[in-house]
Amino acid sequence: LARCFAKTRMAAALLSRRIIHAAAAMADRPVAKALHDVLARVQEASTKANTKPARLVAVSKTKPVEAVQEAYDAGHRCFGENYVQEMLDKAPALPGDISWHFIGHLQSNKVKALIEGVPNLRVVETVDSTKLADKLSKAVQAAGRTEPLSVMVQVNTSGEESKYGVDPGQECVDLARHVATQCPNLRLAGLMTIGMPDYSSRPENFQCLSQCREAVAQALGLPVDQLELSMGMSGDFEQAIAMGSTNIRVGSTIFGAREYPQKSS
Repeated sequence: LARCFAKTRMAAALLSRRIIHAAAAMADRPVAKALHDVLARVQEASTKANTKPARLVAVSKTKPVEAVQEAYDAGHRCFGENYVQEMLDKAPALPGDISWHFIGHLQSNKVKALIEGVPNLRVVETVDSTKLADKLSKAVQAAGRTEPLSVMVQVNTSGEESKYGVDPGQECVDLARHVATQCPNLRLAGLMTIGMPDYSSRPENFQCLSQCREAVAQALGLPVDQLELSMGMSGDFEQAIAMGSTNIRVGSTIFGAREYPQKSS
């Protein structure tokens, strides 16, 4: 009996040391810990919504390559960037099996550089005009890609003039139809919205995007669940998942507050 207790104490001590070591290692890797916490929240929110876990796009805007590598080493593979130049700088310095999502406003004159410079670009979430869609389709063909590039139609669900994106309703349907029927090198993956000025969204924004998806699916004769909903960021992704989001974009909660260069006075 004494030997049994001794073995139990030894096992407990070993487990305790492992927990301490794991905690210490995690403390040295704050990005990995934050990523783990967000993924757990995504899983919980998805379980409550009775859906498969939403895709987490880890947005590394303004953060160094080392921070992205830490998240990669923790097992994550899906990352997003807002700026073309930042993606062009980071992508070649990181593993090639990363799936990059471009989630910022994309100017037509930067399409060629983006497509050619990031072979593992998987999704452009911010298509907001037929001109941009046409440019992307032509650039994909010119770059010799063998698979269509997935894109999402960006919808301005908050109605703010400062926001990019098409209006909900017919404008959204028309652009989605154009992508699906006139852009042979693109694949219509779904719809995306950014939300309010404070980077959060009200329930009506999410509801609006969901209604847009239903309208697009009906107009194009597609199953609703074939079209993704990209909505929800650091401050509201759990609510977004509850309202049907399949793709969330989380930056500061994983990587910390963004670091913008100081303006000279």
